[in-house]
Amino acid sequence: MKPIRLMSGFFTVGVWTLLSRVLGFLREVLLLSLIGPGPVMDAFVAAFRLPNMFRRFFAEGAFNAAFVPMFAKKLEGEEGAGKFARDAFNGLSLVVLALTALGMVFMPGLVWLTAEGFVGDARFDMTVEFGRIAFPYILCMSLSALFSGILNATGRFAVAAAAPVLLNIFVIAAMTFAALTGGDVALWLIWSIPLAGVAQLALTWRAAAQAGYPLRPSRPRWTPDMRAMIVIALPAALASGVMQINLVVGQLVASQYDKAVSWLFAADRLYQLPLGVVGIAVGIVLLPDLSRRLRAGDNDGAQTALSRAAEISLALTIPSAVALMVVPFALVTVLFQRGASGVDDTAAIATAVMIYGLGLPSFVLQKILQPVYFAREDTRRPFYFAVVAMVVNAALAVGLAPFIGWIAPAVATTLAGWTMFACLAIGARRFGDAAKFDARFHKRIWRILIASAAMGVALWLGNAALQPMLGLPWWRGLALVLLIAIGAVSYFGIGQLIGAFRLSEFKRAVRRG
Repeated sequence: MKPIRLMSGFFTVGVWTLLSRVLGFLREVLLLSLIGPGPVMDAFVAAFRLPNMFRRFFAEGAFNAAFVPMFAKKLEGEEGAGKFARDAFNGLSLVVLALTALGMVFMPGLVWLTAEGFVGDARFDMTVEFGRIAFPYILCMSLSALFSGILNATGRFAVAAAAPVLLNIFVIAAMTFAALTGGDVALWLIWSIPLAGVAQLALTWRAAAQAGYPLRPSRPRWTPDMRAMIVIALPAALASGVMQINLVVGQLVASQYDKAVSWLFAADRLYQLPLGVVGIAVGIVLLPDLSRRLRAGDNDGAQTALSRAAEISLALTIPSAVALMVVPFALVTVLFQRGASGVDDTAAIATAVMIYGLGLPSFVLQKILQPVYFAREDTRRPFYFAVVAMVVNAALAVGLAPFIGWIAPAVATTLAGWTMFACLAIGARRFGDAAKFDARFHKRIWRILIASAAMGVALWLGNAALQPMLGLPWWRGLALVLLIAIGAVSYFGIGQLIGAFRLSEFKRAVRRG
């Protein structure tokens, strides 16, 4: 895959992810407006996090880290990719079916383990009820992740990237219908999740069949390839489990404080926009490309692909992080402050957004460096690094809570993110030049930082000038658009001027995407 093709794939995934995140914003706007921070939203967040947590553990974490490189190499060498995909599908189906059944039976225990602070109040029973409705989502999404891995490995990024959009469409439609008809918004919301999972699975399953992989359920088979995949997946599963423990620790601490689970969830959604559009997109595109290049012995091409991925990612991520740190209150006020969400909620969410913004570049850099290991089928070291990050996260979240309260999980997440990045970067040195950024990257990164700093100054001045408009309900949306325009013009203008990037490169990649 040539660098421009890599960038076009990145933009294809990025555009669909951007649409998903924008719809996700609308989803959170409705959630905060119609339900608002409080017991019901806390219960929904904790329940919805359960299938997502296990999905990332089994499918997007362990399974994809092992399946995608092996499948991509079999495609490159024409070594029975179809049979391998079928066996993986049947094995994953069996494991996730068993997990779904156990989760439904032991839901009270799962809620106690992940949100112990809910015990003794109404949030606990609501979370158990919501959790049993939402948990089957893990089955649909795990299998959908397998089909998405097939599509990504074959260079068909669009459908796999478009599938998550369906969840937001279903959720938005359900909440809107409930609000217009006077129904129970929370109940309509939670039932829309498993229905969306079925739709996502159907979409990716059909697309994989059209790509030449019409997989059908059959008896699972234990083959040498399956054994090799499990050997690779086990450390990745442990690493993913460690990362999910970080989320659980944060939620356990937050559950001790009224509304804190809701505040951190809303802040997480805001910083997940650039993380999803940039970090996740480039990780999806980079992993199969690196796997193919390393199999072909193209170390120079691997270095170029890695460097261009990091360059384009940081060119979009660093200014996003600066914006989250400079104007968080303006962003949260316009996006979330309405209906059941008040000024106090806005202030709390904005504080968390600013802290998450400090860690945003580290989360994106992790998405870039992890494929360096996974493409070489090395999942052990990322696990060891994740353990280090877990210890840092848990120590800070629990240790800082008595001093700074509910915001401790956000601080811990940010510092643990930078710890994980440092470990990945130091560990990647053993892979030689193929895992190092090239001279062009080192030349441009400092200019990207300068352009981002200049944009931050422009945003700060623009925010001060637009404060009267930002305080008016019907004008604050326009004021935010103007503020975003100030940031975009200043960043891209200065970046082009000083050679941080070339706008023509973005245009070519978008056209090819």
